[in-house]
Amino acid sequence: MQAEQNRNRITFNQSAIWQEKAHSIIPGGAHTYAKGDDQYPVLAPGFLVRGDGCHVWDVDGNEFIEYGMGLRAVTLGHGYRPVVEAAYKQMMQGSNFTRPATIELDCAQELLDLIDNADMVKFAKNGSDAVTAAVRLSRAYTGRDIVARCADQPFFSVDDWFIGSTPMSAGIPQVVRELTVQFRYNDIESLRALFDQYPSKIACVVMEAATTAEPKEDFLASVAKMCQKEGAVFILDEMITGFRWQLGGAQKYYGVVPDLSAFGKGIANGFSVSALAGKREIMELGGLRHDKERVFLLSTTHGAENHSLAAAIETMRIFKKEQVIERLHQQGDRLRRGIDEVIESLDLKGYFEVLGKSSNLIYATRDQSRQPSQAFRALFLQETIHRGLLMPSMVVSFSHSDEDIDRTVEAVGQSLRVYRKALEDGIEKYLIGRPVKPVFREFN
Repeated sequence: MQAEQNRNRITFNQSAIWQEKAHSIIPGGAHTYAKGDDQYPVLAPGFLVRGDGCHVWDVDGNEFIEYGMGLRAVTLGHGYRPVVEAAYKQMMQGSNFTRPATIELDCAQELLDLIDNADMVKFAKNGSDAVTAAVRLSRAYTGRDIVARCADQPFFSVDDWFIGSTPMSAGIPQVVRELTVQFRYNDIESLRALFDQYPSKIACVVMEAATTAEPKEDFLASVAKMCQKEGAVFILDEMITGFRWQLGGAQKYYGVVPDLSAFGKGIANGFSVSALAGKREIMELGGLRHDKERVFLLSTTHGAENHSLAAAIETMRIFKKEQVIERLHQQGDRLRRGIDEVIESLDLKGYFEVLGKSSNLIYATRDQSRQPSQAFRALFLQETIHRGLLMPSMVVSFSHSDEDIDRTVEAVGQSLRVYRKALEDGIEKYLIGRPVKPVFREFN
């Protein structure tokens, strides 16, 4: 190919060796679908070995400025010293005991101090467990079975109630699939239609407050009001928004009050902590101080792992002291402005677009017909990787400096010039190998 013959590129020889071994002993070669080889072009780092701030290094020694930040979990930066030291200090005192540790209460209080309308909290290790626990609580609280989830939002849980509603539903019984129904974001009538279609059968409504699209002025309030009227539990997934929109979550940012909300990702700067928080009357069903039927809420061996909670406490304190979220918005704004100027200069409006909240940016890649294109996404990833960026999204961290952002804008500009040529000459002249693929698809 012309592209392979004419252009010098960084190499990924060691990555290729590691990838071959990984696929022989790990299904998919990774433990998280979003980190899989099918999500990246052929010319990409297969394995990372070290991170510092917003910079990472792969097994071949290549350095990148990262804009995935551990799937948005690393808000402060890789190896952020105060958080690591807090976790280390706690590790030296013990990570897991036979009875609860006092740090569990300390961390619970720290989180509840941030969430205006939550009375109780229960910790877990990942977002899926927290959101599924909210669904289970809702079914127990209402005595109903059906879950209404937002169709326009990409992911809520690894559990059957959600996966059964995606194209990747193999292994999920049909009877389970039928218990999850979908409505559209910013379309209150689509939710109303579900309540009309399933009267007194919907246990809960599950959604994020926002992703790339902002809620219409009264949409979230209307969802909350409708849930209350119909006797359904209103669940907000705050995995991403919780520590990127505002302290206290998107619920505080938009002024909406959910019954239950699930937090995670940025809560502990990459350490494994998630949380389900909510109203006492619902949460207490998973406790001991009632005479109703018991609900198996959350109970995992490592659910309140002490050093992870120490990391969470320190992260939350840094967020308050250092105005972290304001910094995320500021650096995201700088990144967006720079790339938008490049888009304008290359006449790429409608073909490449930066989307979302400044603290949580993503991008859209489109082909010559201005249709979403996985091939052009692969090309953009290929070109930015070649220029020292690892950019599956444009998510910034507290560690992204002005210099990092400005270097990034320059590299993106060079990459988009190739993108422009591919629109004119055909992508086959520039993309090496196959396109990337969406995670949720029926076949490989």
